[in-house]
Amino acid sequence: MTFTAFLLDQSEDAVHGAITELDDSRLPDGNVTLRVQYSSLNYKDGMILKGIGRLVRNYPHIPGVDMAGVVETSTDARYSPGDRVLLTGWRVGESWWGGFSSRACVKADWLVEVPPELTTKQAMAVGTAGFTAMQALVALEAHGLVAGDPLLVTGASGGVGSSAILFAGLAGHHVVASTGRMENSAELEGLGAAEVIDRAELSQKPTRPLLSERWAGCIDAVGGDTLAHVLTEMQSRGSVAACGLVGGNGLETTVIPFLLRGVNLLGIDSVMASAAERAAVWGRIAAVLDPEKLEALTTEVPLADVAGYADLILAGKTKGRIVVNCAT
Repeated sequence: MTFTAFLLDQSEDAVHGAITELDDSRLPDGNVTLRVQYSSLNYKDGMILKGIGRLVRNYPHIPGVDMAGVVETSTDARYSPGDRVLLTGWRVGESWWGGFSSRACVKADWLVEVPPELTTKQAMAVGTAGFTAMQALVALEAHGLVAGDPLLVTGASGGVGSSAILFAGLAGHHVVASTGRMENSAELEGLGAAEVIDRAELSQKPTRPLLSERWAGCIDAVGGDTLAHVLTEMQSRGSVAACGLVGGNGLETTVIPFLLRGVNLLGIDSVMASAAERAAVWGRIAAVLDPEKLEALTTEVPLADVAGYADLILAGKTKGRIVVNCAT
């Protein structure tokens, strides 16, 4: 049997890819084989498709850090043919062949059952970005964030940011969205933002170690100078969940917000989250999700089009979530 995949290869330090028919014998040695129905496009996928950051060391390679579909075969007792499953993280799409494919072979330990409330397409409309956003929200709530407190979401037009607005709004939080594309304000408000501000308010390096207190919590998908600025504006005992670096991976700040206001900086890692955490986060997503609002932030593209979106997502020119139909 054969399957269709977007296969990357490397020549003279340049990465290139194309839709390719492959024999099943090429699949990696996992214990569960899936018929992949949908994947999604994340910032990390954009980096991999462009060969940035040496995230992939061995070629040829099938990218795609997310996948959802139906079990075809399994030698693990936890899964049977016909089960609907999803996979995010575990360095799949980096060190293991990923979801930009009509078939995949993976390890059972990496899988999560698709919640019964969700279709496989909806699971990928959430994907790594939405899973990360909910992880961040859960962490903030565990550190004292309550409904009505001002919750800042940076990078609001991106996958993590728009998902965070959706979930936080549905959970009853007062969401302030920061974006560089103010033309998207109405859409962000439709997702659940109570206010939308221009990212220019936050993108400059802070002039003092402490500025006026504004935010009880923040889900930051930007990093860099934006994160440094936000830290100076956190309320006493407020928390920032750091989950992105589209604005840079450096952080030039002081310890003053941590010492004088008791600010918490929480790191969010979706890649190596435990099975128990994954189940809890997906359960929370399924409990609050509004399918119509999720559909509003989702764009579906065929597998053949993923390469064309790599430059767009890296340049911050996509909005919402990009779902990849792996059957087309």
